[in-house]
Amino acid sequence: MSKIPFLKPNVVDIDKYKHYVDRIDRSHYYSNFGPLNTLFEQKVLEGYFDNHGAVTTVNNATTGLMLAISALKRSKGRYALMPSFTFSATALAAVWCGLEPYFIDVTEEEWCMDEKLLHDAINELGDDLAIVIPYDTFGKGMNLSFYEKLSNNGIPVVIDAAASFGTNVDSVQFGKGFSGAVVFSFHATKAFGVGEGGLIYSEDKDLISKIRQSSNFGFSQERETFIQGLNGKMSEFTAAIALATLESFDLKIKHLQNLYDLYSDLFKKTRLIDDGWKLQKTSSTTPHQFLPVKCPKDTQNTEILGQLLSSDIEARTYFDPACHEQELFKKYPSTSLEVTNSLSTSILSLPLWVGLTETQVSKIIGVLKNVR
Repeated sequence: MSKIPFLKPNVVDIDKYKHYVDRIDRSHYYSNFGPLNTLFEQKVLEGYFDNHGAVTTVNNATTGLMLAISALKRSKGRYALMPSFTFSATALAAVWCGLEPYFIDVTEEEWCMDEKLLHDAINELGDDLAIVIPYDTFGKGMNLSFYEKLSNNGIPVVIDAAASFGTNVDSVQFGKGFSGAVVFSFHATKAFGVGEGGLIYSEDKDLISKIRQSSNFGFSQERETFIQGLNGKMSEFTAAIALATLESFDLKIKHLQNLYDLYSDLFKKTRLIDDGWKLQKTSSTTPHQFLPVKCPKDTQNTEILGQLLSSDIEARTYFDPACHEQELFKKYPSTSLEVTNSLSTSILSLPLWVGLTETQVSKIIGVLKNVR
């Protein structure tokens, strides 16, 4: 049997978006919030957020984080509170905005920031707090009520929702109605993958308007830089791919959810759960880009990676090393990171992509069952 790759990004075929490219050729509009970009934003706002709030596209989610953090941060604040168990882009975005990451530990079950530790850190830092940046770990659809209260009480919040576009919580798109900013990634590895790209949503239309202005060099209508900005715009070519991706995304979500359900059933039927394997606690419908699972106690994820690879199965670790262990971020403060340290050496991410077969999933489960 051939190798089972970890990821198989599948951006839509050119025949699905060629008619949009033809429109670009006719309009000669290639960027600067062109007609295809505008159409995509309208479709997303209507189809995913019920025309509640506002959205703006960006060229990638890291730029989106930088723009949102810059727009919301307290001007005299110093620290950006965030988990260490996240992709380095979260911390990098804060650093680019002149802030220092302050790492908060995560919970054992959901792998998102521990709200009690976060609450204590907020009280301790006082005016030194600039912003809070939770990560919706692996697109799980975390409960935002705690963060909505923070936002309503004047504490800025930007949600790193890189993998959460298409995540539904009680049949509602994750982030809908949130008064801070929610940043989604459209990187090729994400379920809604267009190559590079991203989206920022907020219930606050004025906030999105400000971020949109900042993403276009901070220009006023007279093309004079009025506020701090950069070039963060999505091109019309990316918007063309995004529009075509929307047309088949519901079907893709169902396919990925079916694969997740198959994995979940096999973890139970083969008694891997009884052997100490743990799936992330979630109650949402998530368009998974891979299957994250916690290895049994006293089992290193790197050991299992080798056993999978010897059976021609590629897997990955996430996030190992965690941010606080990476050279650039070692100097920054944190709470105790006991859970983060444990997770970074025990989380294993398994293949889950469109086209993965039941036979291949069964093979992966069989290897895990025979781990020594």
